[in-house]
Amino acid sequence: MVDIPVWPGSSSFSPGRTPFGFFDLDPQFQIDSDNVADWCAKRLGYPLVDIELQAENFYACFEEATAEYSNQVNQYNIQQNLLSLIGTPTSNNLTHRVVSPTLQPMIDIAMEYGVDSFVNANVPYYTASIDIRPGQQVYSLNNLIRDVLVPTGSIEIKRVHHYSPPAAMRFYDPYLGNQAMLDTFGFGAYSTGVSFMLMPMYADLLRVQAIEFNDMMRKSTFSFEIFNNDLRIFPNPTREFKVWIDYVVKEERSNPLKTPGTGSVSDMSNAPYQLMPYRGINSVGKQWIYKYALALAKQSLGYVRNKYTSIPIPNGETTLGDLLAGAAEDKAALLEELRGMLDSMTRTKLLEAKALEAENLEKTLSTVPAFIYIG
Repeated sequence: MVDIPVWPGSSSFSPGRTPFGFFDLDPQFQIDSDNVADWCAKRLGYPLVDIELQAENFYACFEEATAEYSNQVNQYNIQQNLLSLIGTPTSNNLTHRVVSPTLQPMIDIAMEYGVDSFVNANVPYYTASIDIRPGQQVYSLNNLIRDVLVPTGSIEIKRVHHYSPPAAMRFYDPYLGNQAMLDTFGFGAYSTGVSFMLMPMYADLLRVQAIEFNDMMRKSTFSFEIFNNDLRIFPNPTREFKVWIDYVVKEERSNPLKTPGTGSVSDMSNAPYQLMPYRGINSVGKQWIYKYALALAKQSLGYVRNKYTSIPIPNGETTLGDLLAGAAEDKAALLEELRGMLDSMTRTKLLEAKALEAENLEKTLSTVPAFIYIG
């Protein structure tokens, strides 16, 4: 007769009796380990039939079931929050923590456009100056970049600061002679510029426009062109001055790795979700864990009994049933149930439910007679 170890009828859990020891130091897990072992054995037929499993087998199933529940919930949380977590430190432990959605991913996309619009760009801007000499219009940008201390590589000019003098510098006050009126209104002690408070704004704008159009049509306006890495200045300079340029390094702009490198979240594989403490799982989660542990124990018992398809007994032998198919169905059903529950709690589904609730509440309140108050 084959000597097969069977469930002795009771157990006494102690740390170190599970394969990984994930939850061994959790007091609640220690208490429930023996309860789950006893419950699973009785659900499998003990004491009417012998159960070819030991305490360690039930402890292993209980540990795996708890870890599987934590894994499924963490997958859901990562799916919901990954967009907000990318680039954050991996040193954070987000288990059982509320993660608020942020606009940072959309801001990062907008900052890519900011490189060309000069608004909060996430690519460094560099500045250099060119000494303009009288009578020289063309200047080599290659020589400029070689002479200044900037990162090596190809550059792209983003802005050339070469403008005509502001119209405001040539602005004049046509109401300078109205000093008597200013004294009448109590503004005599102030700059004559306050007289503009008495005139429409469009008059000032038309005056500025007239000055700028005069420079454009009657003079050689301030401008430039870049061709073959040469900068041509207009008009032909008649004095010495500096022209400042802003540029970016193409290699830096095309580099997609602008977020922090090592130590930051990049994908679901390093999102900082850890195994949740068993004591922090509510009754709904624990009930799922108990059922999943039973399915795993049934699967383990099926593997054992498949090895010993028949066992000799006095005056004959008995054939052991196949539990593997039933265990596989139980596990699949439990995983489908949990995933369905998690899918129904996504941020989108919760908002849809809230909107439907508000709509139904509005319909209900519309049938309630309104009170009429008489003062």
